[in-house]
Amino acid sequence: MVFRAAEYIRNKTDFEPEIGIILGSGLGGLAEKIENPFVIDYKDIPSFPVSTAPGHKGRFVFGMLSGKKVVCMQGRFHYYEGYSTEQIVLPIRVMKLLGVKTLILTNAAGGINLNFNVGDIMIITDHINLTGTNPLIGKNDSRFGERFTDMSYTYTPSLVELAEKNANALGIEVRKGVYLGLTGPSYETPAEIRAFRTLGADTVGMSTVFEVIAAAHCGMNILAFSLVTNMAAGVLDKKLTEEEVLEIGAKKGEQMQKIIAKTVETL
Repeated sequence: MVFRAAEYIRNKTDFEPEIGIILGSGLGGLAEKIENPFVIDYKDIPSFPVSTAPGHKGRFVFGMLSGKKVVCMQGRFHYYEGYSTEQIVLPIRVMKLLGVKTLILTNAAGGINLNFNVGDIMIITDHINLTGTNPLIGKNDSRFGERFTDMSYTYTPSLVELAEKNANALGIEVRKGVYLGLTGPSYETPAEIRAFRTLGADTVGMSTVFEVIAAAHCGMNILAFSLVTNMAAGVLDKKLTEEEVLEIGAKKGEQMQKIIAKTVETL
């Protein structure tokens, strides 16, 4: 399935990206900044899932960003859509076969840390996987990585440092912290959020961890961001809605795009 999808893409373009970028809910605008774009819709790729989440266009965009060859996923796949973990990480392995060595991920997340505010950008330094599963379960494909993958330095420290430095140079305040991944699609309860805060989580969301685990297995360098699009359940006395997530993503996503573009330039 992975090799078939990669072969289809290679037959469509000989472009060899070195950096892969995954754009989360409401954050797809960065793909519009890619120069000389070449687009392949997910629906046209054999055995490829199709994104159904709000704000996800569902396509690969190949081209130049800040002078570097990139491939951008304008939309990702989620466990709550009914996809298997193997399907969710399929694009990561396809990007590996296409030549990607560095993966940059973004997500829209709920803020758990009481010092955070809606609109904050957090560079992820670690994660907690509470989905109850792992995309590496099953027979290991040694063409991608070892059976037991070390996760000690999953979020590449030098990239975290570089992104923070670039954000400061741009005059954009960033946070650093731990992302907690769940399956969704229901938002978390106030009691769960209190428990997650005790565990040391700063943001919470329904994506990213499977992709990061697969990327680590593939030996990629990894940089990831959370955009706090809402405060998690129980932090504020209000209901959580997907409209709020998309609205904040549209408003504050531009700042995250600037940090990513600058970081790509300085890689």
